[in-house]
Amino acid sequence: MKNLLLLAFLAVSLISCNQHKKKQEQPENAPNLETHEKIAMANGFKEFDSLEQIKFTFNVEVNDSLRSKREWTWNIDSDKISLREKDSVMSYIQKDSLAKEKEYIDQRFVNDSYWLLFPFQLKWSDADFSEVKKAKAPISGDEMQMLTVKYPSEGGYTPGDSYDIYFDEDFMIREWVYKASAGGREMATTWEDYEDFKGVKISKMHKSPDGSFELYFSDISVE
Repeated sequence: MKNLLLLAFLAVSLISCNQHKKKQEQPENAPNLETHEKIAMANGFKEFDSLEQIKFTFNVEVNDSLRSKREWTWNIDSDKISLREKDSVMSYIQKDSLAKEKEYIDQRFVNDSYWLLFPFQLKWSDADFSEVKKAKAPISGDEMQMLTVKYPSEGGYTPGDSYDIYFDEDFMIREWVYKASAGGREMATTWEDYEDFKGVKISKMHKSPDGSFELYFSDISVE
């Protein structure tokens, strides 16, 4: 279980700290979208461009014990990010060149926002994608479409990691398996309790197969 908690903090494969290339123009009816783009669009990728700020709380529970709680405020236009954790408040401006003392907050923001907006990372991040195939989802056992997302072996906080994502015909992710490049660790969780925030669809709950591990979001608000 210690490994699961560690993965919740650090299971991130972003190649750049500048993770939200949100201003790229997308045609209204883009033809021949690839599968990863369809997943991003189904979750409100285009609507994200109109947001100015997003607030959320990242929570991790193991065996009903709260192990982590981080409250974030993200000013999207200015890239100013603030963290409230245990009575302390820290802020920084996310950019390509980051001071050493800001790595603590940046690492955690990258991880937490990655869980929050993973469907958008399929367009923002530099990843390779497999061919889509039918496969049994690891938790429910239901047959779904499966796509493997693999990150390059260099760059980011955990290079070389990959994700098997399982999604429905509506291109909404229902389960995934995280695979660490180092040590062969794997973690499967659900993607459930979706809610629409001004067109941006967010899965608020992720559970391990036995339910002993829960990663969830609360206090989500967008402007």
